[in-house]
Amino acid sequence: MPKKIYLAGPMTGLPDFNKPAFIAKASELEQEGHIVLNPAVLPEGMKWEEYMYICIPMVSVADEIYMLKGWEESKGASIEHKEALAQGKSVVYEV
Repeated sequence: MPKKIYLAGPMTGLPDFNKPAFIAKASELEQEGHIVLNPAVLPEGMKWEEYMYICIPMVSVADEIYMLKGWEESKGASIEHKEALAQGKSVVYEV
């Protein structure tokens, strides 16, 4: 059975919201047979809080969370990381 993996990382303030990094990692994980929960495919134009209302439940249904480089500097990714740990999720850190 494929693993459901949520991607977390910095977006706000980065060129193109760092979507190329999210999309590249999602593609790699999908090629490995995983189901990827990718916040970078959400529509643009909503408030930050609205994205978090969507993303935290995505973390909840994931088996694992994958932290992209620079996540430590991201308020949202830090919240997602904390939530994943609180739920006992496996966490993988990009090197």
